Amino acid sequence: MKEYKNVHILDHPLIRHKVAIIRDKDTSTKQFREVISEIATLMAFEAFKEVPTQKIMVETPLETVEQTVVKENSIAVVPILRAGLGMVDGILTLFPAAKVGHIGMYRNEETLEPQEYYCKLPVGIEDKVVMLVDPMLATGGSACDAITLLKKRGCKRIKFLAIIGAPEGVEKVHSEHPDVEIYVSTLDRCLNENGYILPGLGDAGDRIFGTK
Repeated sequence: MKEYKNVHILDHPLIRHKVAIIRDKDTSTKQFREVISEIATLMAFEAFKEVPTQKIMVETPLETVEQTVVKENSIAVVPILRAGLGMVDGILTLFPAAKVGHIGMYRNEETLEPQEYYCKLPVGIEDKVVMLVDPMLATGGSACDAITLLKKRGCKRIKFLAIIGAPEGVEKVHSEHPDVEIYVSTLDRCLNENGYILPGLGDAGDRIFGTK
């Protein structure tokens, strides 16, 4: 895959260790869910390096000092349903005051195209930094459609966070939305004929919610 300015591969030993756990077909639903959340926390730590900040004065036991804090009401987290829900709590551990929206999409198993069925976003989302999350970036169809929807709602600062990506999906999102920062922890080999990432980890939604 080409190198793109706005594509970030977060290659870190702790993340690699946790990705190995979620790839394992014998990992339990409970552990899979917990580790997905942990990876999301680690990735969000890096992805929000440029979070909006403001200066405040803090009174210590000894004196008053100027400190930098995250700007209030400046962040929104938007999972692509349903698998994206597994990443939300991990991000909220870093930004507990972040507003949360939801975009519902499912993949047509015949065409592999995403179909939207739900959208509920926080008031004023157009003024926030939006973190769109989905554990898997496969064909890129759902991500592109969700980003387009966010832009139609006025969002200007969008980051897309996926735990595992395929080169095909990364290239599609970057091609259609070159202004969006893309973060993946691991870039896998390719997609199979059914649009699943290889080696991947199977269906993230089914493994998070124990539906298979």
